[in-house]
Amino acid sequence: MNGDKMKHGAFWTVLFTLISLAWVYPIVLVVINSFKQKAYISRDTFSLPAGKAFVGLDNYERGIQRTNLIASFGWTLLITIGAVLLILFCTSMCAWWIVRVNNRSAKFLYTLFLFNMIVPFQMIMFPLSKIADMMGLNTPWGMWVLYLGFGAGLAVFIFTGVIKGLPAEIEEAAMIDGASVPRTFFTVVLPMMKPSIVSVAILQTMWIWNDFLLPYLTLDLRKYKTMSIAVQYLKGGYGSVDMGAMMGCLVLAIIPIIAFYLVCQKYIVAGVTAGAVKG
Repeated sequence: MNGDKMKHGAFWTVLFTLISLAWVYPIVLVVINSFKQKAYISRDTFSLPAGKAFVGLDNYERGIQRTNLIASFGWTLLITIGAVLLILFCTSMCAWWIVRVNNRSAKFLYTLFLFNMIVPFQMIMFPLSKIADMMGLNTPWGMWVLYLGFGAGLAVFIFTGVIKGLPAEIEEAAMIDGASVPRTFFTVVLPMMKPSIVSVAILQTMWIWNDFLLPYLTLDLRKYKTMSIAVQYLKGGYGSVDMGAMMGCLVLAIIPIIAFYLVCQKYIVAGVTAGAVKG
């Protein structure tokens, strides 16, 4: 019996290892080709950069200069940090209100948030871009509001599950001791939500940092470009693409988000499982 379990476990370990390698391989391929000359990228895509094919950091330097990637990095960082903080601040309080009030209005609001997760972005992208222009939301700080609308559904869904598992008696004790409602939330409830907050922050950061379509449709591209948009400007006329510079820019774009994920990954499972509460 134990031998069968070991064989079964070894099978799944090998299977998921191969699947993981299949997911990681494209990233490795991008890194390898970022050090090659353009001609060798299309001719010897899967070979290592060696000899005449190796160009060092030339692709990175050319990509930064042609796309103004440093400015794009700043705008992407501003949009991501601002949007994620706004999502965490608003949705955590909203979820707490939904759980603790638990009346018809709260249940209806929670249903709307769930509906927000179902509606595909393609259904509303053109009216949204028009409204964003009319309301002056076509700026990096205006994007915070747009991302709040799209990210609130998942965040509220996770936070409500977490708060349902928190003992209400602790909050009542704090209020009996004279704590106001805001103080109770920020000093009692919020610290207990830390794993789920970090988990939601990771998920929202990875989405917003890599997003292309929403910034492309709403931002004033004459003034602001995110990194995902800036990379697209390496395409020339008649379908020509500077693949070397593009590979270099892609590597620079994914390094911050991968580093952020590796630092915070331990909180993802804890945060998501904490939200898996019935009721």
